[in-house]
Amino acid sequence: MKILEKYDLTNKVSIVTGAAAGLGKAMAEALAQAGSHIVIADIDIEKAQATAKQLSDQEGIDTLAIQTDVTEETQVQQMVDQVLDRFGSIDVLINNAGIVLNEKAEDTSFADWQKVININLNGVFIVSQIVGRQMIAQQRGSIINISSMSGLVVNTPQCQASYNASKAGVIMLTKSLAMEWARHNIRVNTIAPGYMKTELTKKFFDQGGMTDTWMEMTPMGRPGNPEELGGIALYLASEASSFATGSVFTIDGGYTAL
Repeated sequence: MKILEKYDLTNKVSIVTGAAAGLGKAMAEALAQAGSHIVIADIDIEKAQATAKQLSDQEGIDTLAIQTDVTEETQVQQMVDQVLDRFGSIDVLINNAGIVLNEKAEDTSFADWQKVININLNGVFIVSQIVGRQMIAQQRGSIINISSMSGLVVNTPQCQASYNASKAGVIMLTKSLAMEWARHNIRVNTIAPGYMKTELTKKFFDQGGMTDTWMEMTPMGRPGNPEELGGIALYLASEASSFATGSVFTIDGGYTAL
């Protein structure tokens, strides 16, 4: 098989959580361009439906938008059941849904701590477990968890202990699942992005201040664009990465190289 053929996802089925906008949408677009059918699992169903229609119209693939709270096992199971009813299998899962709260540790309420850990870490486990059961039955699959460079280093000047801890947890969960499920031909990897300029973060970059510090600490001197995660997402979703599992792929403009 020629190398470019290994990137072909024609008729594969990919679930992307939190893909109504931002990084999740960009990665869903990359997989759609390679031929994969796309399931947008997002708590914002209106945006999810709009994104699903956009991808279907642009790429000619089948799409499905499902309102899903990744912290609710029942909703996740219902989402997976809908996907299987529609497509019959699940080839790729991208766990992208997440939040961040910038709060000093001494001022963070336990409720806020739990909220971040619940969505960013527990949500990844819940979706991986339920989708993983189907992949085990199939004896194949690729799971891509979106962690962060914040799971490897402590960012400055903002305070975000809950976010950092949750993303470090995602990295270790990725390695653990990769070890357990390799015998089932399931690969589990994580992408650790650096500072990305999305619809949500654009206002911070336009204001400057704290973001100027971030860019001074980034060797490339700029934030990443969402579409710059498309290539690594496609690589990990496809047969091109057939020997990659349990790995952290840091895409941060050199930030963690310092």
